[in-house]
Amino acid sequence: MKDLTVGNEAKLIFKFALPMVLGMLLQQLYHVVDRIIVGNYLGTVELAAIGASSPIFYALIAFVIGIGSGATIIISQYFGAKNLDKVKKAIDTIYIFLFLASIILTSIGILFSEEIFRLLHVEEDVIPLATDYFNVFMMGLVAFFGFSGTSSILRGLGDSMTPLYFMVIATVVNIVLDIVFIVVFNWGISGVAYATIIAQGGAFISGAIYLNKKHQIISFNVLQFSFDKELFMQSIRIGLPTGFQQTFVALGIMALIRIVNNFDTNVLAAYTVASGIDALAAMPALSLASALSAFVGQNLGAQRIDRIKKGLKATLFMAWGISLVVMLCVIFFGEYMMQAFTQDENVISHGANYLVIVSSFYMIFSTMFVMHGVLRGAGATLIPMFITLFSLWVIRIPFAVFLSKIFGVNGIWWAIPIGWSMGLAGSLIYYFTGKWKSKGVISAAP
Repeated sequence: MKDLTVGNEAKLIFKFALPMVLGMLLQQLYHVVDRIIVGNYLGTVELAAIGASSPIFYALIAFVIGIGSGATIIISQYFGAKNLDKVKKAIDTIYIFLFLASIILTSIGILFSEEIFRLLHVEEDVIPLATDYFNVFMMGLVAFFGFSGTSSILRGLGDSMTPLYFMVIATVVNIVLDIVFIVVFNWGISGVAYATIIAQGGAFISGAIYLNKKHQIISFNVLQFSFDKELFMQSIRIGLPTGFQQTFVALGIMALIRIVNNFDTNVLAAYTVASGIDALAAMPALSLASALSAFVGQNLGAQRIDRIKKGLKATLFMAWGISLVVMLCVIFFGEYMMQAFTQDENVISHGANYLVIVSSFYMIFSTMFVMHGVLRGAGATLIPMFITLFSLWVIRIPFAVFLSKIFGVNGIWWAIPIGWSMGLAGSLIYYFTGKWKSKGVISAAP
């Protein structure tokens, strides 16, 4: 565990974020390796099937992840206030919630998967493959929630190294199983999903065993878990806006997929690959924002507003520097990156255009997420939710529809940075009002 309320702000955030950057990169590497193997050993239709499945999976889990983020913020603030009894109760409560949610969502996802794909107007030749992949993936949801929940809780406690160790193991296992299941056993696209859920399950079980033996706060004794209604309601209060935000963002991605599906399968395959590269490039900014959230949570709990401002400034400079480097790499080498996934010239062309357009605005993207990190760490999640929904549903989606009719596929890609720009403007306005400083949970706690 790491106390983030003392010490140099920039060094603390950098050291705390570094394992998270590596962990998120490894987690995203799951998807990158999946797409590389699928693109080279299976084909364009299979790539499109993965691209159609991912936003549906995200839409189903987004609300739960949002509620879980509320618990993580509470954990970081109570830990900053040195109230370890509340920390333990919050941990028990979030695990019970995640387990029950995984059972419900798995049932819903498998039951309605094919109908959802048809609603998105996915091509008929893609639907059977997408359904097979998605249903297998959903069967491992309990392991996904378990490992993600454990990692988030540890970060709230200031421990960002332990999740990284288990993510390294999971990534290696996933890559090996991808090759075995697809190249050796010829299991097709379902083999990709089996590889991922086995790797996630192994990471969760290993993490549970380790924490039972080594950690002084977290234990995985199911018989001793207790559900604290008051803490759960606090999690709801803080996490509900984020939950709604995540859900509507996921639905927005599904809407974007629906627009992409107005074109041919090659465009969906290009979006699948390029958005995966884009997500990988965005990991440093997302990790810095998450580290800043934990930093803000602990320092708000300790009533150190001065440190929060210094931490924000330091994080912004780090995010801008990294974004500039990543932007140049993606712009100049994006086409070569696409070639690692497929040799289809149409897919490569559409994907390369996506990467050039979107990566040119990475500095705006990173600034927006860093500002969101401050607000979420403080527990001020309601206004950012409205800002995000406005930038997505009022700006990005309508612009994607409008611009795609004028500029074709590239119009969809241009709508993405336009949405980011509006989201950043709203976040900056709310931050400078200063109202986020009064949204912590410590003053409301008994």
